[in-house]
Amino acid sequence: MAKKATTVFVCQDCGYESPRWMGQCICGAWNSMVEEKKLGIDEDKRRRAPAQGSAKAVKLSQVESGNYMRIDTGIKELNRVLGGGLVQGSLTLISGEPGIGKSTLIIQAASLIASRLGTVLYVSGEESLEQIKMRADRVCKSMENLYLLAETNMENILKVTEELDPKFLIIDSIQTMFSIDMESAPGSVSQVRYCSNELMRIGKGKNIPIFIVAHVTKSGDLAGPKIIEHLVDCVLIFTGERNRELRILRAYKNRYGTTSEIGAFEMEESGLIEVENLSKSFLEGMEDGVEGSMATAVYEGTRPLLLEVQSLTSPTSIGFARRSAIGVDLSRLNMILAVLDRKAGLSLIDQDVYVNIVGGLKPEGTSIDLAVALAIYSTYKGIAGDRRTLAIGEIGLTGYLRSVQNADKIVKEAERMGFSRIILPKKNAERLASTKNKIDLIGVVSLQEAIEVYNK
Repeated sequence: MAKKATTVFVCQDCGYESPRWMGQCICGAWNSMVEEKKLGIDEDKRRRAPAQGSAKAVKLSQVESGNYMRIDTGIKELNRVLGGGLVQGSLTLISGEPGIGKSTLIIQAASLIASRLGTVLYVSGEESLEQIKMRADRVCKSMENLYLLAETNMENILKVTEELDPKFLIIDSIQTMFSIDMESAPGSVSQVRYCSNELMRIGKGKNIPIFIVAHVTKSGDLAGPKIIEHLVDCVLIFTGERNRELRILRAYKNRYGTTSEIGAFEMEESGLIEVENLSKSFLEGMEDGVEGSMATAVYEGTRPLLLEVQSLTSPTSIGFARRSAIGVDLSRLNMILAVLDRKAGLSLIDQDVYVNIVGGLKPEGTSIDLAVALAIYSTYKGIAGDRRTLAIGEIGLTGYLRSVQNADKIVKEAERMGFSRIILPKKNAERLASTKNKIDLIGVVSLQEAIEVYNK
C-alpha cells in the first residue's frame, strides 16, 4: 500500500496536530496553526509488524548509578553554566538575539575542544565556509581538527557524521535543517521536530555531545515547537545589550547541573573574553553622591554578584502615574511602592517611577528589594547616595525585612570590593556577628528602620 500525503494543521507553539484549522490551540495560543503535509502510515504493515524486542521492568535498587563523563570546553564561564563541562551524548540548545555572539562563542569552544580531543564538526546552514573561516581567523587560536560543513540536508549531515565520528557536533541552526522524508518546508514544526529527533538519536547512540543553535521570536522566546526544549538536555540563553560589550549566558534548563548559574563575557575584536570579576563590571560606573543610586547584591549559582540599582521619580504629567522597570519585576516594584506608601509614609501616587538594574542583568530572587526601596526614597527626597553603602533584604507586605540566603558570602564579596557598611536584615546580622569582618554590618528589622539608618 503506497503512502499518501495528508494535510494537517500544526501549532507552532506546542506542536499539536489537528486535521482542521483551529483559531485557538489547546495550549491557549491564538492563530498559531500552520498547514503542513504529512505522509500517511501503512496500517496493514504496522499491524503485521512483529514487536521489536521485549520490554522488561527493572528494580530501581538494581540500577547502577555512575558519574557522567564531562568534556572541558576550555572556557571556564561556559563550563560553569553547563555544570562543569559538556556531558558526552548530551544535546544542548543555545539561543539568543541575532548578532549577540552565539556563533562566536560556539566556534571558540569548538576550536579549543578540537585542539585537545580531536575531530569537531561544525555544520552551518546559514553561512558559507568562507564566512565561518573569516570569523575563525579572528577569534580562534587553533583550527586543527576542526571540520566545516555548509549543508542543510539532514541525511547528508548524518552521513558525514558517520564518516568523521566527531568528538563534538554543532548544528547552526536547527531552523535551516530539513529532511527529504518530510514534505514541509525547512523551519516548519514537523521539520524541526524530526531533525531534532534524528540528532538526539545519533548523539545518544554514538555518545557525541551536540550543540544546537536556535532562533528566537520577537518576544525573545525560542522559535519552534516547545517539544524541542523537552527533548534536549540543556537550554542556554545568551543575552546582552548591543550598545554594551557585556554578554550574559544563563541556563534555562539543565539536566546535569543547576539553572541558577550565569556566565559573563565581553565582546571584543578577538572574540568573547571571559569576565571573572563580574561585580567590578557592574559597579565600575557607580558614582558617589548621586541621588537615586544604591548598591545591592544577589547570589547567582555559586558566586555573589554586586549590582547598582538606579531610580528616578518625576511628577506625572497625565492622570495616571507611570511605573517602568528594567531588570526588576514590575509587580514586585508595585508591591515595594505600596509598602513605602503605607509603612514609610512615602506617597508616590502623583509621581512617575523608573527603576533600572545597571548592566542589563535580570536578577532572580528578592534580596534586592531593600536597595530598590532606598533608591526610590533617595531620588524622591533628593538625598545623595553613598557608594560605599550596600543594602540587601526582602521586604514583606508588613514592612518587615526577611533574611536572605548566603549573606556571609555576599559580605565577603562586598568587603573585597571596598564597601564600608551593609544594611541588612537583623537576623542575618546576628548570625554574622561572631565572624570577623572589616565591614560595618547594620541589622534592621523593618523598612522604616532601614530608612532611618540611610538618613544618618
